[in-house]
Amino acid sequence: MKNNIIIDYPNILNKIFDKLYKYDIKPIIVGGYIRDYIFNSASNKKQVLTKDIDIELYNATSIENIQQILIEFGNSNIIGKNFGVIKLKIDDLDIDFSMPRTENKISSGHTGFSVQTYSNLNFKTASLRRDFTINSIGYDIFSKKLLDPYNGLEDISNKILKIVNEKTFIEDPLRVLRAMQFCARFNLTADKQLIDICSKMCQKNLLNELPRERIFEEFKKLFLKAKRPSIGLNFLKEVDAFIYFNELNISKKDWNDTLKYIDNLDKTNLDNNTNIIIMLALLCYKMQRINRESFINKLTNKKNILNILETFYHVDIFLENPRKNLLKYNVLKDINLNMLLPYLRAKNISELTINKIKKIKPIIQGHNLLDIGMKESKEFGSILQLIYEVQIKKLFI
Repeated sequence: MKNNIIIDYPNILNKIFDKLYKYDIKPIIVGGYIRDYIFNSASNKKQVLTKDIDIELYNATSIENIQQILIEFGNSNIIGKNFGVIKLKIDDLDIDFSMPRTENKISSGHTGFSVQTYSNLNFKTASLRRDFTINSIGYDIFSKKLLDPYNGLEDISNKILKIVNEKTFIEDPLRVLRAMQFCARFNLTADKQLIDICSKMCQKNLLNELPRERIFEEFKKLFLKAKRPSIGLNFLKEVDAFIYFNELNISKKDWNDTLKYIDNLDKTNLDNNTNIIIMLALLCYKMQRINRESFINKLTNKKNILNILETFYHVDIFLENPRKNLLKYNVLKDINLNMLLPYLRAKNISELTINKIKKIKPIIQGHNLLDIGMKESKEFGSILQLIYEVQIKKLFI
């Protein structure tokens, strides 16, 4: 892949870049903005410019000096003086300005790093802290050239995910999960070195160091941004991440079915929350309650998610033998059809069954009871509930 790609970016940034230039500060756009732009160019996709932009500033004397230069463009906040990052919001853009830096591991976990910023660090050295070569590409604003010290362009062209530096990679266990979602989002093959390193990290139980909130964020990216999340889930299995996510150790047939259903899900008209819930339901559909609870607790402490997944679990039991009256009413009475129907379609449940469920509406309502002479009372709700239960029980007989 040629490195003469011209990166488009919001015009409003040019005023900022021009002012930085007056102070002999060199801005380089880095990170996901550049990566996504190049992937879209390689696949001839229409560019949808992200609103999050990371910009490294070279030759700046200090983070405080940068903040003073940017003051005319809006309110900015220094996020952790040691990290040397300034957040600036302009219109609908969220821009992170940072000084080039190095990171050294000083304690366990995702945040246990000592950070040192530099004014004169070169781009290649500064990029050593990056996780993958596809994320180590920068765009020099003034020369209009891509900076690619670790051959990320070639790896994008070959659809391979490679690490930048083994020493720094193993210091952050979150990178195992980042590899998961990148492989799936961009349909990449993890190279042997990446697989070997991630396997060693999992075998050393380094995933235990991660807070569940960070774990869940990577799964959300997998569910929301990947056309085939199965690629990322298979990566987890290949690198022994099931040592940590032991609940995913199910039979080969059940695993293959799970992956198929997850890839089947039509996300076209689903909001993000619904998408995530259905994906989790599909991923957990073969788990017993104790394993389902254990897995979800590794992602979040939101009990409502567990309650919804429990309902989906009973739906599956019900659909395996719909002629049994047991659980019909309890399962179906509170179903959110906006979640249930995409779930059933992903599992290739027949449209006949889906249409039956869609039509489950109360035949008898409150006004019908009033029409036959009954008076409103506290028992109204119980009577209507009993009538609806009888209706549900008769539906599939």
